[in-house]
Amino acid sequence: MAGIGFEIRKILERDNYWSVLRAYGYAGLVSGGPWVLSILSIMMIGVLAVMLGVEQREVNAFQICVTYMMASSLIWTGGMQLMFTRFVADRTYAGDKAEVLPNLFGVLMLTMAGGFAWAAPFIFSLFTGPFFQQLLLLCNFVVLSGMWIVLIFLSGMKAYGRIIWTLAKGYSLGIAVGLLASPWELNGLLLGVLTGHGYLLFSFLHHIVREYPGNSLLKFDFLDRSRSFYSLFAVGTLYYLAVWIDKFIFWFVPYTSEVVIGPLRASIIYDLPIFLAYLFILPGMAVFLVSIEADFAEQHERFYRAVREGDTLMHIEYRRDRMVYAARQGIYEIFKVQGLTVVLCLLWGRGLLQTIGISPLYIHLFYIDVVAVSVQVLLMAILNILFYLDARREVLIVTACFFITNLLFTVATLQLGAESFGYGFAVSVTLSAFLGLFILSHKFNRLEYETFMLQG
Repeated sequence: MAGIGFEIRKILERDNYWSVLRAYGYAGLVSGGPWVLSILSIMMIGVLAVMLGVEQREVNAFQICVTYMMASSLIWTGGMQLMFTRFVADRTYAGDKAEVLPNLFGVLMLTMAGGFAWAAPFIFSLFTGPFFQQLLLLCNFVVLSGMWIVLIFLSGMKAYGRIIWTLAKGYSLGIAVGLLASPWELNGLLLGVLTGHGYLLFSFLHHIVREYPGNSLLKFDFLDRSRSFYSLFAVGTLYYLAVWIDKFIFWFVPYTSEVVIGPLRASIIYDLPIFLAYLFILPGMAVFLVSIEADFAEQHERFYRAVREGDTLMHIEYRRDRMVYAARQGIYEIFKVQGLTVVLCLLWGRGLLQTIGISPLYIHLFYIDVVAVSVQVLLMAILNILFYLDARREVLIVTACFFITNLLFTVATLQLGAESFGYGFAVSVTLSAFLGLFILSHKFNRLEYETFMLQG
């Protein structure tokens, strides 16, 4: 799914500072934009709603509701995102692009209808607000579930300008509707988010329909075990569980959280620093897309083309060395750029918190979280390279390590006291990244052997 990477490489071929800035800007917005823009839009709606007279209690309830809906929808769809991405890549490689669109409608029906089926009883039984509010919560969850599925096509679509413009319009529309409907307080703010995400869902569906031809309306071939990999479903689910498990623990431990609305709780201590830290992943995500999805993807394709076409051993080894070099350079570039981001946050973090009106008491946890999410970008790059090498079992091991260690270390930090909060997530993601690097190095050392054994 490296189509956007190839387009970015064309921009870089112009070899001037403006082209470099454009390439990395597009890459950052396409790769991290949906996540970062969603956080920014939610924060902006909250700030502007308070200025318009909405009670702070209602704004807090809105932000917590949207956070829970994002977390639950990502966990619900994470496995299917990965499994369906591989299905699309295989069908495209095999020249069966006509199979993509009907199966996309199939996976959307499965995830959105399935999400409705289990979320509706949960919401209507545990939330005591008015029916319209319950309906808005349910619709937001269902639309988000569909949106995460269609977003997996972003890296494969070449119309990056149209993609970014669509993202900007969608989140601007959500903010505008939320503020216009703010007299309805929580319900109006939820309606704004639903409008923005609904616009993005149908707009990206429109782009996909134009990109992929279809020979039928609805298919479920992606569920066929002979054509799909259920290990990827396990990986996707485990990864998002690993990312969110520390937040859920802090949300539901009584002495680190408080009730906000219905069954939903929030952690005043933990939430703000971690979500603020996620805003600073954009530089690393930009480098991630350019270095891995463009540079490494190109060398990967050349290596396996040399193998398939029966090239000389010397040339195959040369292509292997170039691919390894591209992987190492990509990881190094991410480490360098995201490391510089961390340094800038350490230098200016206290002033930043004061500027946006956040207590300096959060600064220590903010520093830890910035380091942790930066290492998470590095972990994502390592997992992506392993996916290119079709190392599904190894990726499952790393993501399982991430989930288990984040669970155990976060519980341990709760026992150690407030001074250790955040270290559980940071140590867990760092340990998982080192494990991924060790496995990746071992994989590269055995690459020729495993490649030719699989060929046989």
